[in-house]
Amino acid sequence: MTPVKHIVFDVGQVLIHYDPDVAFRSVIPDAAERKWFFDNVCTHAWNIEQDRGRKWADAEALLIADFPDREHQIRAFRQNWHQMITHSIDDSVVIMRQLIADGHDVTMLTNFASDTLREAWQRFPFLTESRGVTISGDIGLIKPDKAIYDHHVATFGVDPAATLFIDDSAKNVAGAQAAGWQSVQFIDPQTLRADLNRLGIRV
Repeated sequence: MTPVKHIVFDVGQVLIHYDPDVAFRSVIPDAAERKWFFDNVCTHAWNIEQDRGRKWADAEALLIADFPDREHQIRAFRQNWHQMITHSIDDSVVIMRQLIADGHDVTMLTNFASDTLREAWQRFPFLTESRGVTISGDIGLIKPDKAIYDHHVATFGVDPAATLFIDDSAKNVAGAQAAGWQSVQFIDPQTLRADLNRLGIRV
């Protein structure tokens, strides 16, 4: 295996915790109705298109046309977005900062809407401490499409075979591997530390 020269972090569920349910407990108090709403209205498939670059106003208009009686709740998704990021995953942040301090080449690659990531930067400045970040919403590409990994390689000049990608999604891990990268699935900071040590990266 090629020694790791570049380390690429995902953001959501690796460095910061994301939970839409938290932001909707006051909007839709009933848990069963809240689940129905996320399964049928503001779904993952709908939200991922904002990560691909669709504007929130366009996304809201699409749903409101189909669910006019849910307009307030649909608009609450973006309005309450800040509540969905409940906390940083501090031990992961410690690992990332140690890697940077030790001279490793650290970047980020994330599925994130352009505006909400910049909002997250204001709350969590450590998200700006790596050499740079590929933001899906800025370039119209999302993981696990091979094109987004290739875009990151071209933008940051990394060697795919010598690049380690860290992501909580098995699908995105597989996408990185299909693009010729090394990759590990993030389970928790302790597992990540063990994975890095196994690859000869001491943290």
